[in-house]
Amino acid sequence: MKNLSLKLDDDIFQETEKIVTKVKKNRNRYINEAIELYNRLHRRRLLSKQLSKESKIVSRDSLEILAEFEKLNDEN
Repeated sequence: MKNLSLKLDDDIFQETEKIVTKVKKNRNRYINEAIELYNRLHRRRLLSKQLSKESKIVSRDSLEILAEFEKLNDEN
């Protein structure tokens, strides 16, 4: 496990303290879970962007192939 020095805005720190007290969770555990959740969110956003980009590439190729098949059908 890595040690980390972290500066939080006062309002974020105060809200975090209130929540960890209510949910009876260690502050370190709470912040680890929050960062893990945030990382998951960003991984999904990055994946979504990548899939969108690749989908556009594939759709162009698919339309070209479809046009070629239509030409073959028209010739027969």
